Amino acid sequence: MNINLSILLYLMYYFKLSNGARLLGIFTMPGNSHYILAEKLMKGFAAAGHHVTMISPYPTKGVPMNASWEDVVLEGLDEVYREKLKKINLYEDSTRSNWNKIVSYQELMLHWVNATLYHPKVRALLTPENKFDAVIMEQFLNDAHKYFAHYFQCHLILMSSMGPVARVNNLAANPAPPSYVASFSNNGEFSANKFWHRFRNLFDYITGYLVEYFHVRPLQNDLLQKAFPGAPSIEEIDERTALILLSSHTSLLEAVPLVPIMVEIGGYFIDPPKALPKDLKQFLDNAPEGVIYFSMGSNVRSKDMPMEKRRMLFDVFSKLKQKVLWKFEDENAAGMPDNVLIKSWMPQQDILAHPNVKLFITHGGFLSTTETIFHGVPVLAIPVFGDQFINANKAVRYGYGLVLPYHDDQNFNADTLTRLVRELLTNPIYQENAKRRSRIFNDRPLKPMANAVYWLEYVLKHDGAEHLKVAGRKLPLYEYLMLDVVGVILVLIMIILYVGKVIFDKMFSHKSSKEHKIKLG
Repeated sequence: MNINLSILLYLMYYFKLSNGARLLGIFTMPGNSHYILAEKLMKGFAAAGHHVTMISPYPTKGVPMNASWEDVVLEGLDEVYREKLKKINLYEDSTRSNWNKIVSYQELMLHWVNATLYHPKVRALLTPENKFDAVIMEQFLNDAHKYFAHYFQCHLILMSSMGPVARVNNLAANPAPPSYVASFSNNGEFSANKFWHRFRNLFDYITGYLVEYFHVRPLQNDLLQKAFPGAPSIEEIDERTALILLSSHTSLLEAVPLVPIMVEIGGYFIDPPKALPKDLKQFLDNAPEGVIYFSMGSNVRSKDMPMEKRRMLFDVFSKLKQKVLWKFEDENAAGMPDNVLIKSWMPQQDILAHPNVKLFITHGGFLSTTETIFHGVPVLAIPVFGDQFINANKAVRYGYGLVLPYHDDQNFNADTLTRLVRELLTNPIYQENAKRRSRIFNDRPLKPMANAVYWLEYVLKHDGAEHLKVAGRKLPLYEYLMLDVVGVILVLIMIILYVGKVIFDKMFSHKSSKEHKIKLG
């Protein structure tokens, strides 16, 4: 009986796998946070019975059991990325202009965009024998990679790690009125009720569109044409976009309009808590006053922080009743207080799940923000670059965190840090708001990964689900904004005013002439 059951289960699995879609994942951007999102997404699709080919800088670890998986590893990309990253001081990044940051990030991306287009392992995939039902990739300054959806004549599925930002909104013709939908560059300091906020937001929208239209798109189209002469333009390939998966949720961001092909799956990368290593478990279990967890993420390293700021943190932590777990890349660092345990790597999700963690001091990265909301832990954010400022300010707005401004020398000091930590630990409102956000985050009809799988299979089953795409996708900007209609209305108004003026002038002139004749007579 057991043998028959095993055979039945095997046949059911084989039948599902043999009918799975063939998916090509192109996620060549190095960096832990982006790769975590890519790997988790593709593993989820593989676990659902689909055949996955994954192009990335890293070999995949922990492939789902019995999954159909093929790695195409582009060796050397991560090493080049690390070398280039050393030339950018992320702690000083926010002091640069938006244009300077866009240009430098684009230059950073160019290497691995080009390396992917020309890599022998990637070129080896471009044969008539290889067939794919969909190309899946992150939308992040890498539009030239969309060429592979054209080559394989398949659907294009995009993942946005930052939610419904301008590029994916424009691509899907998703309405994002600047009157209340904040642009990515305003650092989260936006109120729809304030005139100057809306004025600045409109300016950011226009600037962002001009940069995209006159800088980013031409550059990506140029890369594509050099690599594959005669290829369609990126704008043409964009028409293949069948689905945009957003790593966001209304518990993390404000509610905004979403067209049907845009689906929120924020938090899909979060796993059920696992057992902690013995030393960490003992540290957390034996903390009657609670534990503060401190991490600046994978790109911004605590060991690179200036020594005077590190000493200030040491001093404040040494005076706390709570224990401190600090992700610190130099485990031999001197001067650490007795109540502080440092490690170069920590299982962040499993730590945040521990009931004794009372506060998370974080850089405010999107993954860390998602994890802290999932577990309902208050935060003290120290934003340094990118979207960290937006996430930090939202923590304040939603009432589950406070901000310690890293670049404000007058406030980044022991007194301010002590006051903020004490407020977050002693005022129950922050934990209550964090738990409330957690309940909103987890109250969904489907788990995030199940939702991603459902919509992937839906658009493939319906051959791209054209019925979900809004007509605005194919309208040029002037038609989308109805500038042609407004222009015609303005011309008609001017004509009516002009004709009215001519009639009025003639009537007035005739009346004046008649009165003049009467006076003369």
